[in-house]
Amino acid sequence: MDTSRLNHLKRHVFFEILETVGRVFMVVRHSEQVRIGNRGFLPEEKEHGLVLVINQRMNLSWTDGIIRCRLVFGQTPEDCIIPEEFVIGINSPEAQTQFLCLAETPVPEPAETEAGGGKEAPVKRKSKGKTGNVVTVDFRKKK
Repeated sequence: MDTSRLNHLKRHVFFEILETVGRVFMVVRHSEQVRIGNRGFLPEEKEHGLVLVINQRMNLSWTDGIIRCRLVFGQTPEDCIIPEEFVIGINSPEAQTQFLCLAETPVPEPAETEAGGGKEAPVKRKSKGKTGNVVTVDFRKKK
């Protein structure tokens, strides 16, 4: 997978929604490389991601793979530096649209068949990701 093309797509979707609607919700995955000022990530945000609300009035730059902006959390402004590979979701309730990019999610291995041949049921596998509660289903047919 070409991550530079994927990151370009994220950037494109973000700015198209921002220009069209005026507000975008961005979901950022926790990483030591992501800087949210002195605030950082709260424990729940480390597990589920941090949702940022960006509007057209904000001074945001997205250049060279890095998002830079100053966001206010409560009453406290924080300088944020977010590498684009940690943006996992972009959505807009007004546009009723969302873009999810879970590229770090491992690709499931091919389903194993049981002896006996014929049509087979999809094989459910538990993901080895962070949540541990995700079940992936492989609907590909075996020949």
